[in-house]
Amino acid sequence: MENNTKTDFAEVFRNRTKKFVVDNIKFFRTLPKTEEAKIIGRQLLRSSSSVGANYRAACRARSKAEFHAKLSIVVEEADESAFWMEILIEAEIVKPSELNYLNDEANQILKIAAAPGKPYPR
Repeated sequence: MENNTKTDFAEVFRNRTKKFVVDNIKFFRTLPKTEEAKIIGRQLLRSSSSVGANYRAACRARSKAEFHAKLSIVVEEADESAFWMEILIEAEIVKPSELNYLNDEANQILKIAAAPGKPYPR
């Protein structure tokens, strides 16, 4: 894979994971002010923000091993984000329609990050 293509992919995906964090922050602000919504919402904020932060760290990795280690955290945290969204829906804290976009985005990020042979961006 040509280096520019790797760099372009990394830039697009870095922006996408950052947007995922910002969108989750905005969603958190809309949650009901109940204790359970706050607790689960904070869990979602932690895991979704870890997606963006760890992909950014992966792009600055000093080795392929470090890159793959950070990328594995992105996979775990994207999956955890999807889990907390499921809990918010199944506990009837929010309607499924309120999380359609974010849940879809979490699962797409998860699939992309977990795909075999993800290129080291350098």
